[in-house]
Amino acid sequence: MSKDRPKLASGLARLGLEVLDDGVDKLLAYMELLQEWSGTYNLVAPGERPFLLARHILDSLSIAAWLQGDSLLDIGTGAGLPGLPLAIVRPGIQVSLMDGAGKKIRFIRHVARELGLANVHPLHRRAEEASTGVFSSITSRAFASLKGFAGAARQHADDNTRLLAMKAAYPTQELEELPGWVNVESVEALAVPYLHAERHLVIMSVEAF
Repeated sequence: MSKDRPKLASGLARLGLEVLDDGVDKLLAYMELLQEWSGTYNLVAPGERPFLLARHILDSLSIAAWLQGDSLLDIGTGAGLPGLPLAIVRPGIQVSLMDGAGKKIRFIRHVARELGLANVHPLHRRAEEASTGVFSSITSRAFASLKGFAGAARQHADDNTRLLAMKAAYPTQELEELPGWVNVESVEALAVPYLHAERHLVIMSVEAF
């Protein structure tokens, strides 16, 4: 049994997530693949690798309660965060993972094949370049600003799409810089198990073009 299994199971319970054993197995396997591929593909900084469970897996899953609908687009997904953990625990949602870095997308394709994730769809492109249709939810952990995220997400959204932007500290300045076509529904403080750091989720919608 993986040494991380009890801690992962406890973290999932604290997040209120009911995940079958198969899902737990896949989360653990994803962590192992992250460790294995990180050096070659520069997926996770060396100093972060001992803390994958809290800083990346449970952090990603802390927003699961705010997902809506049956389709999710993760913009600037990098190593597949938060999209891959969310796809594992929400197998009924079709999850598209978008990134402009080919090596990141190759890694995600490998994970999807290895773990049998039929609901994962890797997309090698920048969000600003081409529309792939409208999604129920759009996530990101990678954008430097809320304004940039909203701008990149807008062409993939309609009036019912929920934008979920993950932030560390409460983004006061970024909220003030948002244009008028962005509606901020709420800013939620996230409690991530085993992570002693400030985390927030900004929930927004946009006026479609």
